[in-house]
Amino acid sequence: MPAAYAECFDPTGARYGLPTYPWKFAPDGLCTRRQLRVQGLRPGGQPIAAQLMRRSRRRKSGAAIAYLYRVDRALPVRPMTSRRCGALALAMLARRTCRVCGVTYSYCLPTSLGMCVLCADASRTPTR
Repeated sequence: MPAAYAECFDPTGARYGLPTYPWKFAPDGLCTRRQLRVQGLRPGGQPIAAQLMRRSRRRKSGAAIAYLYRVDRALPVRPMTSRRCGALALAMLARRTCRVCGVTYSYCLPTSLGMCVLCADASRTPTR
């Protein structure tokens, strides 16, 4: 096993507190949240069973981590109800509506501006 994998291999959890495996070497029966979702499951409040780790130059900590959950303790995804669908539709409408001018756009407005691009440009332009 190469040094990078050996650094991330801790199946007992002595070094990191959780059983740790190198990226793509998770044992059977453990999945990430995304993998559970593809199977129509969710963690369902269970604790983290293990973690995957790989070295990364982009992260400050030097490692990218993905948490693993047990498949046998996962619960099915809750079905979408009409109330939940309505709440999501209102939330998306709020993300597409400018707070300043009140115009609704067909795309989500940038959160960095807090308003539509036209209102942001108008507020930056000095008036004479």
